[in-house]
Amino acid sequence: MTLRILDILHQTMADGPGFRTAIYCAGCAHHCKGCHNPQSWDFKGGFEVSVDELLQIIKEDSLSNVTFTGGDPFYQVDAFTELARRIKQETGKTIWCWTGFTYEEILADEHLAQMLPWLDVLVDGPFILEQRDTTLLFRGSPNQRIIYLTEKEDDSIPGTVPLVPLR
Repeated sequence: MTLRILDILHQTMADGPGFRTAIYCAGCAHHCKGCHNPQSWDFKGGFEVSVDELLQIIKEDSLSNVTFTGGDPFYQVDAFTELARRIKQETGKTIWCWTGFTYEEILADEHLAQMLPWLDVLVDGPFILEQRDTTLLFRGSPNQRIIYLTEKEDDSIPGTVPLVPLR
């Protein structure tokens, strides 16, 4: 199984709390006005990499947790679900995931929802340029929510949504 990605950032602190290995995927149909990463919209951009290769890269960094961003990982939900499942089964790392879909849209779609049980935090919703707020942590507009999906990830971040038990 392969993923189409644009980049892997090692030990970044911009994509969630603490050190993170951030997987930037290719492909996004949300096309948010003012998107900070419009080069990620192209579904044919970047390069292909196997789940096994990504898992090895993630395992090699014992300090960093994991972030899925993009693009939108939910457009490659099958492969990202497999990667997330293996990360959770083979490491002690937490996973944050950014998406332009809302949590409710994901829950309403069985295919998209398959990834949720493997994530610790979901940052949901499209970026809305007219609501841009540079004081927010880890999101660009206040409609975007930081949703804790497990008790494992419990950093105190203003504007978070209470735990949603999925497991």
